Amino acid sequence: MKRRLLAWMGVGGIILLFSTIASISMGSANLPLSQVWMIILHQIPFVGDWVPVTWADSAEQIVMKVRFPRVILAILVGACLALAGAGFQGVLRNPLADPYTMGVASGAAVGAAFLILFGLQFAFFGEWGIPIVAFVTGCCSLWIVLGLARTEGVLHTERLILSGVVVQAFLGSFVSLMVSLSDKVVNEIVFWLMGSLSFRGWSYSYVLVPYLLVGFLILVSYARSLNLFALGERQAAHMGVQVDRTKLIVLLVSTLLTAAAVSIAGIVGFVGLVVPHLVRLLVGPDYRILLPVATVMGGVYVLWADTLARMLLSPTELPLGVITAFLGAPFFAYLLKRNKRNREWIGR
Repeated sequence: MKRRLLAWMGVGGIILLFSTIASISMGSANLPLSQVWMIILHQIPFVGDWVPVTWADSAEQIVMKVRFPRVILAILVGACLALAGAGFQGVLRNPLADPYTMGVASGAAVGAAFLILFGLQFAFFGEWGIPIVAFVTGCCSLWIVLGLARTEGVLHTERLILSGVVVQAFLGSFVSLMVSLSDKVVNEIVFWLMGSLSFRGWSYSYVLVPYLLVGFLILVSYARSLNLFALGERQAAHMGVQVDRTKLIVLLVSTLLTAAAVSIAGIVGFVGLVVPHLVRLLVGPDYRILLPVATVMGGVYVLWADTLARMLLSPTELPLGVITAFLGAPFFAYLLKRNKRNREWIGR
């Protein structure tokens, strides 16, 4: 297992490195590739002393304060959403579950939009304020979804997606209401509806890193339990898994990851649906391998989606959520059709 994990992580790391190099090198400013990487090398201690400065100060500002932080943030957002999607799918045993279809993303966006509407973004916890409030509202939406899918104390996983769509539509109406009530901040609230990484500096990456690290460590520690969940909750309980506790922790951590990503990037749909499923097709259902690889490939997926958003109609920028939805919605339809014929994934 360790050899397979190292092999797949090596492949994912190479793809991520190549994607990072390619994305940083692209932009509407049309800077030469060699100049971009001379600027980056110049920032490295000791190495930078040997690099002669042959570029304008504006070029360095574009690379180090616009492109580079945006690339890193795209990787972090994608990693959070893919990891959260893998957690949702594992604990619910449903390949159609993800932060978007479960209504968690919309719930998190309600809290963020509320703070923006009333100018409270930095009133309580500084840059951590929006992620914390988004987490609370995301948890509330998850609680509502689980309540709708539960009958007589039994959680019917086949009803989760429908419940998630209902809650998502309901909470989306709240966001639309806040848009209609807003005046000066209407553009900021619309940002949550469409998703974007524009004008996001290094400070936002610093906010997101602790969420990703803590969430990753917790979910990986439950990888064995998620493997046993595939056998059914009753069988997992017989094999020593604390079913209720595991479900609660995995769902809460996945919600935390979603809320953190949504609070910074807005609603970026289908990442948590597409990436874990594609990774599962490649590496198999073992969550000890699937979780780390999905985290890396989620970063790659959002990085390329954001690069397309920047470059397709350059210098005009498309919303990131539009690109991920355009790629993910057909894949969701494919999974929906596939699961009509093959329901071994769906919990009973």
